[in-house]
Amino acid sequence: MEFMLLFIKRCQGKPQLQKWYIPVLDKEKEKMTELVQTTLAHKPKMYRCLKIVYKRYANLYFCYAIENQGNELTTLETIHHYMELLDKYFESVCELDIIFNFGKVYFILDEFLLGGEVQQTSKKNVFKAIAQADLLQEEA
Repeated sequence: MEFMLLFIKRCQGKPQLQKWYIPVLDKEKEKMTELVQTTLAHKPKMYRCLKIVYKRYANLYFCYAIENQGNELTTLETIHHYMELLDKYFESVCELDIIFNFGKVYFILDEFLLGGEVQQTSKKNVFKAIAQADLLQEEA
């Protein structure tokens, strides 16, 4: 996985969440973000031999860029798994949860993915780590 972007339909097409797993200059990030935006508008375009795999859940668009030889079905499963984690943590996640709790959204992503690869497949283990972090936050 090269990068992950999360768009909210009502936010003028700007990504609300970005996670880059490769070193990229800011100009390149802007170009790739524009590429994803055109992909979401159903105008196919390729950039640097990347495949854009995305899935829509209500007003949330989860977009992952993978290498050209990457497996799209595995990526869709990864997106779904991440959405399930968010949905369970926020008890039916919505766009406001993403906007106002972006730190927690990033934390959940980091517990699930590391360096663009799935780090933890067990939802139970991910939630243990989240619960420990929440407990530490409450104590501080």
